[in-house]
Amino acid sequence: MSAFEVTLTIAMVVLSLCLVLTAIRFAIGPSLPDRIIAFDLIVANVIGIIAIYTEFTNNQNFIDVAIILSLFGFLGSITFSYYLMRINK
Repeated sequence: MSAFEVTLTIAMVVLSLCLVLTAIRFAIGPSLPDRIIAFDLIVANVIGIIAIYTEFTNNQNFIDVAIILSLFGFLGSITFSYYLMRINK
């Protein structure tokens, strides 16, 4: 196992730990804005995990999935923000 593969493995473990902690925050978040931010961070962590997995396996097919997931995450954040603005008026 090369140093690069060890680094990718460590990064995958760290991102997985961040994903678990963010999912806990998403579940117990006291308010809707906290859950929206946690959702956005979950999407970012999953995109990072997909990118690392793509590099680790040398399979380029997952890059399309990461791009589509980032688009859905962005649109979801915009939709939730618009919803919060409408509620606060």
